[in-house]
Amino acid sequence: MKLHFSGIGGNGMSALAQIHAMSGDEVTGSDRLLDKGCDSLPIWDDLRKLGIKFTPQDGSGVKPGLDALILSTAIEDDSPELARAKELGVKALHRAELLASHVERFKTIAVSGTSGKSTTTAMIFEILDYAGFSPSVITGANILSLRKKGYAGNVFRGKSDLLVIEADESDGSLVNYHPRSAALLNLTKDHKDLDTLFGYFRAFRKNCGKFLVSADEDNLAEFVPGAAATFGVTRGTVLAEDIELDGFSGRFSIRGVKFRLNHPGLYNVQNAVAAAAACLQEGVTLEQCSAALESFGGVARRFASVGSARGVEVIDDFAHNPAKITAALSAARLRGKRVLLVYQPHGFAPVRLLKNELLDAFAAGIRKGDILWLPEIYYAGGTADKSVSSKDLAYALAARGVDARFAADRALLPAEIVAAARPGDVAVVMGARDPTLSDYARSVLDAIKNS
Repeated sequence: MKLHFSGIGGNGMSALAQIHAMSGDEVTGSDRLLDKGCDSLPIWDDLRKLGIKFTPQDGSGVKPGLDALILSTAIEDDSPELARAKELGVKALHRAELLASHVERFKTIAVSGTSGKSTTTAMIFEILDYAGFSPSVITGANILSLRKKGYAGNVFRGKSDLLVIEADESDGSLVNYHPRSAALLNLTKDHKDLDTLFGYFRAFRKNCGKFLVSADEDNLAEFVPGAAATFGVTRGTVLAEDIELDGFSGRFSIRGVKFRLNHPGLYNVQNAVAAAAACLQEGVTLEQCSAALESFGGVARRFASVGSARGVEVIDDFAHNPAKITAALSAARLRGKRVLLVYQPHGFAPVRLLKNELLDAFAAGIRKGDILWLPEIYYAGGTADKSVSSKDLAYALAARGVDARFAADRALLPAEIVAAARPGDVAVVMGARDPTLSDYARSVLDAIKNS
């Protein structure tokens, strides 16, 4: 089979490209970041190792004999590659349609919700792997244990017919999936309005075999009747009890079995209990869940420590919606005396949709003594209504008494952080989509080291 992936650099797209290349298919791809000269990201080398070749996004990669053009959600209707596919009669498939075909072929466990999917997916995969089930995984973020083994981290082909996936609601694609079992973690406004999101999840529920749902979330009550299991930290048939949190770990028990998770924050305990509930449905024991989670290495850019210098720790974090921001700030507060936060919004449309919720999250999470810097909204390319700015957020937060500062030039911020930092502080670089953010977090650490 010959496949061309348009937007191959995205985590979901690159995972599918890899699994097809691993299966012996001929895979090519294109990405606007490559066209912009951003060719130093690790993912490009990971894909090249599998024999995947890149072309410009000008239509030249779509050739006669191609079985399908695979499109990411970011690809617009006027894409030259899509136009070329129509000209040649080449079938065009959305990423979700291709993933749906994999869901049908495997005994699939799907993880859904607006926050925590990547981490919970990784936890389920590692528990099943530890228990000897040899699962496969397709997810939206890099699992660090797979990175250590030389893989890209967002996909792995196991020996069994078990597959764990992250079921994304951002474009409504999860309604196409028919998994054997699924877990719903939470549902907050993100990407779409709540009415639309509830519609997606109601349709998804009907397509699932066993359905597991968080009992902590009051707004998920309609999904509880008929659920195979509920899970949570306040209630549920799989319940985390005796919870103890510090800045580096979480300890709890489930049905008398003790767990230790080497990651901070109550939200990670919630992820862990969801993962345990899903794995219990597969015949894994709680003792196996506990052992696997104690050695769980985490997921890239999920409260990842870049290092410490002069008593200040720098954290790289993927949080971008209000719920994720609130969760990450709660972990940061356990870790340090003050929080010095650089938050780069990940798109103009999300800021317009979530502006009020973002303001509320920062107004509650940025406390006296903390500082929030807001660089301009990340622009990935394509058409975008740029009528909103990070400046709008900064001014609105300042009016509410938050020390929020618009940063017109992100390159100047490391020096400002150095000037503001004190021993015991935690500096957090937060945001999604922009592939340079991890390098930027390292530049903040370097500035502190060299001050």
